[in-house]
Amino acid sequence: MFGDNWIHELARLEERGEACVIVTVLEDKGSVPRNAGTKMLVTQESVIASIGGGNLEYKAIQIAREMLLHENSQLKIEHFNLSARLGQCCGGITTLSFDPIQQQEHHLALFGAGHVGKALIHILSTLPFRINWIDQRHHAFPEQIPAGTTKLVSDDPVSEVNQMPANSYYLVMTHSHQLDFDLARTILKRQDIAYFGLIGSKTKRKRFNFQLSQRGYSKAIIDRMICPIGIREVKGKHPAEIAVAVTAQLIAHYQTQRPQNQPNNSLKPV
Repeated sequence: MFGDNWIHELARLEERGEACVIVTVLEDKGSVPRNAGTKMLVTQESVIASIGGGNLEYKAIQIAREMLLHENSQLKIEHFNLSARLGQCCGGITTLSFDPIQQQEHHLALFGAGHVGKALIHILSTLPFRINWIDQRHHAFPEQIPAGTTKLVSDDPVSEVNQMPANSYYLVMTHSHQLDFDLARTILKRQDIAYFGLIGSKTKRKRFNFQLSQRGYSKAIIDRMICPIGIREVKGKHPAEIAVAVTAQLIAHYQTQRPQNQPNNSLKPV
C-alpha cells in the first residue's frame, strides 16, 4: 500500500507507461468501509491506496485486474451489497467505478547514434515508445540517455532485430550502407513488423530494392520498407528537421494503424 496520495503514484505509472485501473467509491449508503470519493489504483503487480480492505477491496482488485488482462478500455460501474454479496459486517451498500487507464507503448529499435539519431532520441523519448538505441560504437552515444531508452552497444546489431517483440517499430540510420542493408534484410524477414523506416535518398532506395529482389524478396515485402523516411511536408537536411519529419510519420502511423501480423509467404530469402 502507498497511502492515499494516488495522484503522484498515477503520474509515476504514466512515466513508466504502466496500465492501471482507478477504482472510485461513487456512492455509499449505510455503514461502508470508506466514503464516496475514495480512490484506489490497481495494476497487475501492485495496489496503491485503499477503499477499506476486506472482501470488497479483494473483489474490486479482482475485477480491475480482469479488465487489465483483457485490455478493457470501458468504464465499469458495480454495485455491492456488503452483507449479502460480500459477507462483510458493515451491512451497507456501495457503488464503485472502474476506470481503466491504458498506457499504450510501442517498442522501437533505433539503429544508429549519429547526428540524426541523437536529434530523434530527444523527441521519441517524450512519446509512448520503449526504445532500444543500438550502435556498434560506444563513443557515438551521448553521456545522458533519455528515460525510457535502453542503450545497446552491440558488435552484432543485426542480431538485435530478432530480440524485438512482435509489432515493433524499426528505424535504420547507421554509419554503414552495408550494415543498413544487412539490417533491412533481417527486418524484412520478420512477419510482424509495425513500421520499418530506412534513412536515405531515392537512389539508395533503388539500389536496395534491386539487391533485395536479387535475394528473393518479393515486391510486396520490399514495399514494407519506407525510404526515404519522414513526411514530405517537412523538408530540409538538418538533423533536427529530419527528426521532426520522421517523428511526425511515426505518430501518424501509430495513431491510425492497429498492429497486425502480416504473413510473408512470398519471401524466400537467401
